[in-house]
Amino acid sequence: MPQLVLLRHGQSTWNRENRFSGWTDVDLSPRGEEEARAAGRMIAAAHLDFDQCYTSVLTRAIRTLWLVLGELDRIWLPVAKDWRLNERHYGALQGKNKAEMAREQGEEQVFQWRRGYTVRPPALEDQDPRHPRHDPRYRRLAPDLLPATESLADTVARFVPYFETTIAPAIRMGEKILIVAHGNSLRALVKYLDKISDADITKINIPTGIPMVYDLDSNLHPRNHHYLGDPRVAERAAAAVAAQSQLK
Repeated sequence: MPQLVLLRHGQSTWNRENRFSGWTDVDLSPRGEEEARAAGRMIAAAHLDFDQCYTSVLTRAIRTLWLVLGELDRIWLPVAKDWRLNERHYGALQGKNKAEMAREQGEEQVFQWRRGYTVRPPALEDQDPRHPRHDPRYRRLAPDLLPATESLADTVARFVPYFETTIAPAIRMGEKILIVAHGNSLRALVKYLDKISDADITKINIPTGIPMVYDLDSNLHPRNHHYLGDPRVAERAAAAVAAQSQLK
């Protein structure tokens, strides 16, 4: 049975500080490092193994993958890094404290920026040092591919084609795949796999550091999916993400 495991990176330093991260390259917090190691232990306890791993080009996801593979004694596994697995680009909100922005702009506006499917936050100016055109990891990309801001719909538009052309063929060949990415890039993939509507995807919350296992049929349609470990822990973690999204 085709198998796919999704993992949101462990808590980052900006998750801890309740700041918009987006494409800003922040690292894991100490808690995030332990979440990554714990995810590796959960995967090992479930006797899951992998042939190929995919991650973004952002440190918090890459380091999470390293820690997971260390726990699995699989640091030799092939890893593909691609910008299309990056977190959603939060534009000019990047680096801003979410609660402070809610007080300044209103909770409803910030909620729409965070969860409105086609709503983009304010864009970065080209000369802003936070713009990806100034980051050497994107120097080989055409300028029109580099976002100054993104909606979740934009994230779907860049991630899903990569999944269809690169990851899905590997799954069809029988490879067992681990994807370590971000809250919104994984929500983009979950929306595609589970055929979730634009309206309902706003209710989906993916916690940090808890592996999600998809069992797929031969057409890569999900038979089911579940979080590893205690389901009550995953439910509480997802609820915490939801509460943060509501800024309450």
